[in-house]
Amino acid sequence: MQHRASRQHVVDMCRTMLERGYLKATEGNVSVRVPGRRLYAVTPSNYDYDRMRVEDVCIVDFAGKHVPDGPDGSSADGLVPSIECGMHANIYRQRPDVNAIVHTHQPYASALAFLRKPIPPLTDEQVRFLGRQVAIVDYAPSGTGFLARNVQKKVAGGDNAFIIANHGIVALGTDPDRAVFNMALLEKVSIAYLMALTTEAGKVYTIPAPIREIAFAKLRKDEKRIGAQVSLSVPPVRVPVTEDLPSADAKAAEIAASPPAVAATAEVAGSEAAQLGYAISAYPDVADTMRRLAALVAQPVRGLRHDALLDVLGYFDTKCRASQELTDRAKKRIPGGVQHNLAFNYPFPLAIDRADGAYLTDRDGNTYIDFLQAGGPTILGSNYGPVNERVAEVIRESGPVTGMFHEYELKLADIIHRYMPHIEMYRSLGSGTEAVMAAVRGARAFTGKNMVVKVGGAYHGWSDTLVYGLRVPGTYRMNAKGIPFGATLNTREAFPHDLGALRRKLVENRARGGTAAVVVEPLGPESGTRPAPRDFNRRLRALCDEFGALLIFDEVVTGFRVGLGGAAGYFGVTPDLTVFGKAVSGGYPMAGGVGGRADVMAVFGSGLDGKNGAHIQVGGTLSANPLSCAAGYFAIEEMARTNAPVIAGRAGDRLTRGLQRLIDRHGLPYVTYNQGSIVHLECSGVMLLDMRNPIKLFKENKARKRLMEQMGAAYAAHGIITLAGSRMYTSMADTDEVVDTALDRFDQVFALVEGV
Repeated sequence: MQHRASRQHVVDMCRTMLERGYLKATEGNVSVRVPGRRLYAVTPSNYDYDRMRVEDVCIVDFAGKHVPDGPDGSSADGLVPSIECGMHANIYRQRPDVNAIVHTHQPYASALAFLRKPIPPLTDEQVRFLGRQVAIVDYAPSGTGFLARNVQKKVAGGDNAFIIANHGIVALGTDPDRAVFNMALLEKVSIAYLMALTTEAGKVYTIPAPIREIAFAKLRKDEKRIGAQVSLSVPPVRVPVTEDLPSADAKAAEIAASPPAVAATAEVAGSEAAQLGYAISAYPDVADTMRRLAALVAQPVRGLRHDALLDVLGYFDTKCRASQELTDRAKKRIPGGVQHNLAFNYPFPLAIDRADGAYLTDRDGNTYIDFLQAGGPTILGSNYGPVNERVAEVIRESGPVTGMFHEYELKLADIIHRYMPHIEMYRSLGSGTEAVMAAVRGARAFTGKNMVVKVGGAYHGWSDTLVYGLRVPGTYRMNAKGIPFGATLNTREAFPHDLGALRRKLVENRARGGTAAVVVEPLGPESGTRPAPRDFNRRLRALCDEFGALLIFDEVVTGFRVGLGGAAGYFGVTPDLTVFGKAVSGGYPMAGGVGGRADVMAVFGSGLDGKNGAHIQVGGTLSANPLSCAAGYFAIEEMARTNAPVIAGRAGDRLTRGLQRLIDRHGLPYVTYNQGSIVHLECSGVMLLDMRNPIKLFKENKARKRLMEQMGAAYAAHGIITLAGSRMYTSMADTDEVVDTALDRFDQVFALVEGV
């Protein structure tokens, strides 16, 4: 059966009104809009509502035509919709803010229907929820197009309750509960008005006109907000309920049954990575994705109902007390209470005691599905035993650091080159931020030029040079507190994927001595939050060649996660330098490095190895320590053996397709898409705001960010850990069962959203 949730709302509304005495036998009718469709669910004609089942509720389109969906093309037991379905259809077409309609013949309001007497504005509450007045709809026979048109004319004004002459009433609501509330409020007002009329005829006083207008303005504001959520949205991606979701289990079994043949790497450089394949089974339709994201940003936010948010916060208050106590204590010794931004969760950070594969367990013993995966590096899954055991053997022999050369420094560089042959030389460093700093310094030393261009909104660590245009395109130095102007004097920002704007920057820079490098995340800023068009990197490569600038790929997240060949291998584009981060050591600490063309990398040479003294100063005692290098070598080796990136990518496909089905089912404006095992779920679109529309940015940034935080909290309260409520990383540990369990939990969260 389709549209079960909307049908259930109809049944629940009828049960409530029967219990309260507003419905009798078969009189009246009730309907609920089907989210995201031009359909609504409505009570069947001449049917006892006390016995009504979910499957008895009929589906009707906005033309008032019955849409049977039974196995034989009919409704249950041949039921047909209410004769007033045309009236309901007209209202839904006229008023996008209306999600539920009640039509009853309740006694006191019906008395006014026989008197044909409208109810003036008697109370603030009446105007706030019902409108300026409860008007009389002109008489027309029941079930006719005349009556439907008469009602449609009246509802256009924004009022939510009407008395139909010699018939009954109709009450509208932004959701089922509000429709029932408005119907009950109308009866309450009708009783008071009738008593006043019979007691002191001609002496009924109304509220002052200014108060009426203030109350009505609040009502219209709510209606416009809800209406915009419907009228400014675009249909979500349709995923049939009969469609089989992609299977990570099937891919894992296929790989285990016939592992790819190992090529002679000396003969065919990079062939092994190509044979293993890539995590991205189909690149997103960027134009369609951006269209849906633009529609999400255009409309008002759509978040949790107030009562649902209170339940979410109640989970943290009652189930996460040990985490709260520990992180509250941490605030006395650690600025903000945590050491890394990933741990900043609303309403407070969770203290994690155990990590295992696809799961995290907090200090209170609550277990979560882990779609954070430490921000992306643990492609094999958290705390992966086979790597841990081999790393422990190395540490038992050499300890974590000696300050001297260790064999695994070379082994790590060799295995990176094996799968990414464009990394001819590799220099280990302590983190992704350090690697970006080194890459920029190396590019300047090699080219003799100073200017660096980055894509607005991208995150390349927290170095002075690149804390510029951070996360929000066009914000330049907005986040550069504590950084002197001289540090960013030679940094420029281009709007995401706007090659025309980038060319203009390069032309401008040429007059200032030229551009040393262009730094990009190959999938797009923030791991593809603004996905790069499929041909963007190829065209960027040509642009850099034209202007003599080095192309730097930031593969801190995409390196190995997109595939053993990285994003460079997937796109078939060779950067001059590549930045690596946490994934290069499988999530072990002190992880980072920069690699690329041998002639460029020569500037990183130490001692006498530099080119005519042109080598740059980089390094650190803990860079290239045995612990990190061994962990990276073993993790990459294990990823190749299991083909973990591809399996993780199929898990991402399954999660994304399942989320699309849920978004469609609940009629939400949310947008989900994936680039392999990097899954985006945008509910607020805050990451899509930018300085091209500064008024909207400053006006809506806080509200949209707050919604993203609240959704992240709701996911956590239902046992799912995400990155800031908008991004997820799948791993080889995410079996079909894990993903399906997660989808059930997302389904529960989406059911808590306003208007569902």
